[in-house]
This record gives sequence, structure tokens and C-alpha cells, in this order.
Amino acid sequence: MRLRTILTTTLMWTAAAGLAGCSALSPVPAWELLKGAGTATSTVLATAAPAKASNTVHHGDAPVRTLCIEFNRNAPLEDLVPAMQAELKGQGVDSRVYEPGTGLQQCGVWLRYVATIEWGVPPMASGYRANLSAASLSLHRADGTLLSTSSYVAEENFGLARWAGTRNKIAPVVKALITGFQS
Repeated sequence: MRLRTILTTTLMWTAAAGLAGCSALSPVPAWELLKGAGTATSTVLATAAPAKASNTVHHGDAPVRTLCIEFNRNAPLEDLVPAMQAELKGQGVDSRVYEPGTGLQQCGVWLRYVATIEWGVPPMASGYRANLSAASLSLHRADGTLLSTSSYVAEENFGLARWAGTRNKIAPVVKALITGFQS
């Protein structure tokens, strides 16, 4: 009977030590917890502190339903144009992208933009990453008349919003550009 108790106890301890999430003797659960905390932190940083549009001027023209985006090679943030296009689509505006000086015949309204990009190492990361620190968007008629303009500027203290995604930063600017209302 005593041998049976010893074998049962030994078997229970062996089984407990073999379970990845339940073992108090293994360093693996602590590592998994640390990785989980890092993932949660990255998620919070990516959606932190909502961005705001600023310096919006809208001249009250009829709503734009289609426009052309003049591609700016001096703003080399790879997700900026797709982020603007996604937000335009959300506002019910179709868009196409053209190199400067092309597509003039096809477009009645143009979106032009400038952006400032800064590099830094996000928390819990090992390498540098580009992030949008400022952007200014403007809508123009084909003849050059300004329809609206709006801007984004990162917080001065570069808090958590610095590492938010480009789309989160540019969304309120695109909305203000199209509607005229800053949120």
C-alpha cells in the first residue's frame, strides 16, 4: 500500500512538471507570461491616445466623391497612402494615386500631402521603425483652387501615441479634410 502511494505521488509530480502552463518548476511559464505582456503592451501602444486633426480649413464646397492622390516621394512611409485611401473609402470617397504631373485630365479634385517621418525604437522592440510625426493634407481643384486642408502633429511629449499606427494617426485628418469637422 505504501509503495502504491509513493508511485501515485511520483506520477502526479512528474505529470505536473511536464505540463507547460502548470509547472512551478519550469521557467517556461514565466517566459510565456513575459511574451504575453509584451504583446499586450504592443497592442496598447498601437492604438494608444487617439490622434486629432488640427488647423482644418474647409471652404464648404459640395462633398467630394472621387479624387486623385498626388504621390509624394519625399514622404517615404510605406503605409501612408494605403492608410489615406482606406480612410477616404470609409468616408465614401473613391481615390486613385498618380505620380506628380500625370493624370491631370482624369481628375477634378486632387489630394496633396506632405509628411514628416521620425525613426525610433518602440518599447519591447529591438530595431528602429519609422513613424509618422506630422502630416498636412490639402484638397485642390484641377485649376489649383484650395477646397480644404487639415493637419496632424504628434504630441510634443511623444507619449504612447508616437507608436500608434499610421492609419490611426491619419484617420481624423482625412475625416476633417472631407467633412470640415475636427474630432
